[in-house]
Amino acid sequence: MRIRNSRSLDSLVDEQLAKWRQRKVEHKKEAARPGYCITISREPGSGGSEVARRLAADLGMDLIGAQIIHKVAERAGVSDRVVASLDEKEVKRWDSWIDSMFRTRHIWPDEYLHHLTRVIGTIGKQGNTIIVGRGAQFILPPEETFRVRFIAPREIRIRKVMQNRDTDFEESERYIYKTEADRSAFHRKYFNCDWANADYYDLVINTGYMGIEGAAACIEASFAVWKNLPHAANQLR
Repeated sequence: MRIRNSRSLDSLVDEQLAKWRQRKVEHKKEAARPGYCITISREPGSGGSEVARRLAADLGMDLIGAQIIHKVAERAGVSDRVVASLDEKEVKRWDSWIDSMFRTRHIWPDEYLHHLTRVIGTIGKQGNTIIVGRGAQFILPPEETFRVRFIAPREIRIRKVMQNRDTDFEESERYIYKTEADRSAFHRKYFNCDWANADYYDLVINTGYMGIEGAAACIEASFAVWKNLPHAANQLR
């Protein structure tokens, strides 16, 4: 999900806000609550983005990629528009959660992280969305979020990058190493966490031999079970 310019970003934001407004009207009519979110963390070349697209289609969920979240978080005006889509009560509740997160995790709330957490928090409150990347698994409350991580053997991931990016083995290997290092550094800097630690996830899937379809089916089945667990039933917004 690439952003070509600010105008296309504004269009994407407007489209998503319209969806949320419509969903809010439908929820009021049906006295329903928003659904849960799924966060996607993935090793480069593991096929996580492909599985996320499949899940969004199968489950009827919105899909918001890391680049969109990053661009919105960079631009305060767009971030404010996204946050304004929440009810005032929800905004206050989420600001309280963010303040608590900064205190308990000893994270320095710089401007980018402040906007990032508010944007992802807003998406979480709207619900029924698959969020790819940007540390969403560390921002949204774990009892309200199904957190998935994709891994695969390095050799397989390199071959996948070769296929997707039409590059040779050496260039694809460099891409894997650099992307892994960048993502690791991002999570260390902003969340003081090791993003590869399985303790932070509800499900870790090796796509190396399971494939895209198998991974999607596994997540759908696991997500259905997770939603019916007591902690989820009690915490649904």
